[in-house]
Amino acid sequence: MTTTTYRLGLLHGDGIGPEIVPVAARVLDAGVAAAGAAPLTWQELPLGREAIDSHGRPVPEETLAALAEVDAWLLGPHDSVSYPAPFNAGLNPSGTIRKHFDLFANIRPAKAFAGSSALNDRTDLVIVRENTEGFYADRNTFRGTGEMMPTPDVAIMHGIITRAATERIAHEAFRLAMTRSKKVTIVHKANVLQLTTGLFRDVCREIAAQYPEVALDDFHIDAATVHLLRRAEQFDVIVTENMFGDILSDLTGEIAGSLGIAPSINSSDTHAMAQASHGSAPDIAGKGLANPIAMILSSTMLLRWLGARSEDPSLLAAAGLVDVAVERTVAAGTATPDMGGTATTDSFGDAVVAAIAGA
Repeated sequence: MTTTTYRLGLLHGDGIGPEIVPVAARVLDAGVAAAGAAPLTWQELPLGREAIDSHGRPVPEETLAALAEVDAWLLGPHDSVSYPAPFNAGLNPSGTIRKHFDLFANIRPAKAFAGSSALNDRTDLVIVRENTEGFYADRNTFRGTGEMMPTPDVAIMHGIITRAATERIAHEAFRLAMTRSKKVTIVHKANVLQLTTGLFRDVCREIAAQYPEVALDDFHIDAATVHLLRRAEQFDVIVTENMFGDILSDLTGEIAGSLGIAPSINSSDTHAMAQASHGSAPDIAGKGLANPIAMILSSTMLLRWLGARSEDPSLLAAAGLVDVAVERTVAAGTATPDMGGTATTDSFGDAVVAAIAGA
């Protein structure tokens, strides 16, 4: 057994978060144990509606301070639109954390499972989304937001693209492509947004010259949606700005079978956060219907990030064991209702833990 111990933050969030986050943590514990690594240490932290009730705000300063001290963390979905005023109008919890820790890279894979009801069962791609600027007005300025209303009848939004932010997300995309099929697609709208997304496209092309082994193409955002629907299997790594990446990753999650299987990780060079791509689904909260796959796979992405950063092969092995166990569980016919099955959130987690033990 390796002796290095890791402390991970656990933020349940709202809606289905308190159901799927504990399942993901339990599955990670099983994977780490099977890989012969030291047990993970979990630190539960307040976030979302429970934090408003206990600390007077959705992301307490104590939570941010604790996150700075742990090795990485799991974040459940939030339901910020249901928060009482003024919290329902401000920066949401995930945006607050991403901005505070400059988590500039949002990596969102979409991979179909054998035996699932994917729209395209050959889908295996990754969206690499720039996470700090673009057309998300609540994240692209130093203070305040990029939205304003000069009159009650006029609303203005700033979309900001910088060379520095584009360069670092482009490097993330090309480095990732080098570990996969060595193909990158830039998604932009430079035929209309010539200066902003044109700069994004052009800087990505400049960075591409440093990775001559990687094939490169690009599409306008509207054309990209059509091509993904018709031939998702021909895409490998897609790099794009913030809003386009958010929209495309929802699309590719459904193409792969369900938004409930769509994982993601938000990272910088020093911090990382596992966060499923889907929302809090308050309509099914507490019913045991939520699919925990996205949260589980987000967590294995987190293990891989931490294992690579710490040069700890036991974490990489644990992530691999969990991923394979999830695939085997689905292939064996165990699935939640969104994938056509009858398993509950907890029973699916139990099946994955059993698959790890039987590996």
